[in-house]
Amino acid sequence: MSERPSMLAPFRHDTFRMLWLATLVSNLGGLVQSVGAGWMMTTLTTSHNMIALVQASTTLPIMLFSLAAGALADNFDRRIVMLIAQCGLMAVSVILAVLTMLGLLTPWLLLTFTFMIGCGTALFNPSWQASVGDIVPRADLPGAVTLNSMSFNMMRSVGPAVGGLIVALAGAAAAFAVNALSYVPLIVTLWRWKPERVPSGLPREKFGSAMWAGIRYVSLSPNLTTVLFRGFLFGSAAVSILALLPSVANEYVGGGALIYGTLLGCFGLGAIGGAFLNGRVRERFSNEVIVRVACLGFALSCVGLGFSRDPLLSHFVLIPAGASWVLALSLFNVSIQLSTPRWVVGRALSLYQTATFGGMALGSWVWGVGADIAGPDWALYGASAVLVLCAAVGLRMPLPEFSSRDLTPIGTFNEPVLKLDLLPRSGPILVMVDYRIRQEDIDAFLELMAARRRIRIRDGARQWAVLRDLHQPDLWVESYHVPTWEDYLRHNLRRTKADSENTDALRRLHQGEGPPQVHRMIERQTVPLHDDTPLRDLPEV
Repeated sequence: MSERPSMLAPFRHDTFRMLWLATLVSNLGGLVQSVGAGWMMTTLTTSHNMIALVQASTTLPIMLFSLAAGALADNFDRRIVMLIAQCGLMAVSVILAVLTMLGLLTPWLLLTFTFMIGCGTALFNPSWQASVGDIVPRADLPGAVTLNSMSFNMMRSVGPAVGGLIVALAGAAAAFAVNALSYVPLIVTLWRWKPERVPSGLPREKFGSAMWAGIRYVSLSPNLTTVLFRGFLFGSAAVSILALLPSVANEYVGGGALIYGTLLGCFGLGAIGGAFLNGRVRERFSNEVIVRVACLGFALSCVGLGFSRDPLLSHFVLIPAGASWVLALSLFNVSIQLSTPRWVVGRALSLYQTATFGGMALGSWVWGVGADIAGPDWALYGASAVLVLCAAVGLRMPLPEFSSRDLTPIGTFNEPVLKLDLLPRSGPILVMVDYRIRQEDIDAFLELMAARRRIRIRDGARQWAVLRDLHQPDLWVESYHVPTWEDYLRHNLRRTKADSENTDALRRLHQGEGPPQVHRMIERQTVPLHDDTPLRDLPEV
């Protein structure tokens, strides 16, 4: 049995190491800004809902715009996309700091700027997460994802305390200014990074088509939809602690901005512990067991935080919450990356973010309203009940184990030589594949065809069907459409080595001479005849 790579193995790659260090600084600034925004809102309003909406305004854009960002990540230079996102984030942070210093900030203006910061994060994340699989080999990918999570949570353990100290000594404007400066190292590192570009013989997908292709692929992948649903449930409930912590610190613990920061620091400390335990836990337990334990551990933390009025106990109960947060979310992320081919990984990750952060945005609003009605403690109890539900859902929808299937492109497709001069946009194209199948093999053939249908449609086929010839019962025809010749080429280039298992099995059942025969045809619509138009008067085509 081969030994699992060390969690620190990705640091052997210079590019990953430099980007990881730069994101470490950026994460510190982001958490300082988060503390400043959360505490600033408590000085502008007494509404629990408005305070919780600070968290929602940051996560809502990730839900709304992640799919578009994922399409950009899969079709444009990811380095350029990340640079644009980071420069935009720095500009927004500078303006926010200036407006705060001038005393012009209002509750809704603060939410607007935190929303814009969320937009920049939504643009950055799919490109960064998809780039990780390009920077490190597949064997090191789980460790790289865990290290990225640990980077954020290392800063969560110190960043909030630093942010609380900055806010207490110099005000929220200083926290926003520190965040603006924290983007500089990452911008410089991205500028100096020169990734190897893989040439493509096809033009970029159209933006709308690219987004739809991502939705289609994920919707036809049961493992991915399971991860998305569980991520939504977990995010909607687990965000309760982050959304309500300013209110808890202010009302129940009786502390100021510094106490709020140290509470977040304990959450981050637990998250670091969870990151270090991640590899060992995955070796000993299944993915489903890990997620169930994470859900139940977080639920206990919610109950403990709602019950506690003691500062020391409140700090202590946040440690298991942080560990559970990392164990669940990093496992979801790795599951998506290892179950998705590179051509669509940005969109798959963006849909995962849409589900998870959409749950967080919804949960921030729900628990904020609940806190206004019944108090933060009862809102936390409600969140714990949803976390128990998330664990119970695993009985019917267990989380899949990490995929070992080879999702690299098969690389054997060559564009066929045609006797018609087609343009890339020519179409629609009808494809028909002939199989000769013995009577005793029909059941096995139809079972393989059911899997074939999912593969074809997932990769862009339309109107898929399997037909049987009435005059030659052993002749079966697979047929499908693609909109254009360019789409046909793209469809075939998406085929992975794992998909070839289905193709090879079908060829073994085929009894004809040579491989199954492929017919490629272009549709031409006939012109309807008017009753009063003699056939002889029709123009020649």
